[in-house]
Amino acid sequence: MDIMDTIIHIYVFLAGAAIGSFANVCISRIPRKLSIVKPPSHCPKCKTPIKILDNIPILSYILLKGRCRTCQKKISLRYPMVELLTGLLYFFLYIKFELPVFLIFALLATALVVITFIDIDFQIIPNVITFPGIPLGLIFTYFFLPHSLLDASIGLLGGGGLLLLMAFIYPGGMGGGDIKMVAMLGAFRRWRKVFLTIFIGSLFGSVIGIALMLFKKWGRKTKIPFGPYLALGALLSIFFGDALIKYYLKLTF
Repeated sequence: MDIMDTIIHIYVFLAGAAIGSFANVCISRIPRKLSIVKPPSHCPKCKTPIKILDNIPILSYILLKGRCRTCQKKISLRYPMVELLTGLLYFFLYIKFELPVFLIFALLATALVVITFIDIDFQIIPNVITFPGIPLGLIFTYFFLPHSLLDASIGLLGGGGLLLLMAFIYPGGMGGGDIKMVAMLGAFRRWRKVFLTIFIGSLFGSVIGIALMLFKKWGRKTKIPFGPYLALGALLSIFFGDALIKYYLKLTF
């Protein structure tokens, strides 16, 4: 990797971190049905607008020692975490994919980050993300992604249909937001990758859910958001999907 490649990779990470800063705004405002455009970013405690120099992703949090400059109240560690996570996702996506696929998956990854933290806090997956994501994914598939529209349509209907069936069999166990999220993922992905996403999400969700019930004494009726596990499954399928499917087929056949 020469110096120009290094500079580009740094810029990609910084761009991802900046998008992560905007993702924080979406995470905070979308579930509260607030505008993501105005008012400008402000301290959630004292409502003071944040100056540009205090709004530099990750760095400002470190320089301010995690506190608002005006009221000195603590700023949630989640803000730099989301910025760092989004920056790293952009960095590794850029390494793995070429344009325009990188940009498409970067957009999808950003949506998954927003969905994850909204679902953790509010246990909802906003329609404002999943509904536009479905036609957008099909359009990107048709024009730019290396698989057919038929493949994506099978993923959309098959993946969403599977979760819809599970919702009928186990009422209350699967939310409508999860179904729409999988349909959105299907619009962007091959059908095999969609079912891999569901499998990985279910595996991690089951393991962590059982652990929480054992160690925190949560009951079976405790609601555990499934969106973060689907997002994890989707990201793992983007980065390692082909290798995981090949390994599974090798073990099976």
